[in-house]
Amino acid sequence: MDIVTSMVAEKPVVIFSKSSCCLSFSMKSLISSFGANPTVYEIDQLSNGNQIETELLQLGSQPSVPAVFIGQKFIGGAHKIMSLHVRNELPTLLLNAKAIWIWTPKNDS
Repeated sequence: MDIVTSMVAEKPVVIFSKSSCCLSFSMKSLISSFGANPTVYEIDQLSNGNQIETELLQLGSQPSVPAVFIGQKFIGGAHKIMSLHVRNELPTLLLNAKAIWIWTPKNDS
């Protein structure tokens, strides 16, 4: 877990991704839509990508990507992030991690 831990240290939002993964792209887009600027690691383009993927699987990321960390804590993959979004809990996590400074919900009227 040492590699992943060091990669997420001191960063408000980190997304481990693969460049060809459509769910990873969706998570990057969703989190960015709140005004956050996530640090993204495309593990299929890193020389130690296999080792990182093994660590992500050991943390419980199934499948290995996307794996989202907010406030240096492993939150989960696409299903968990979408669940938080639907329950309107994702902005609070981003605010608490100082990934965003202000958030105003859009008025759907």
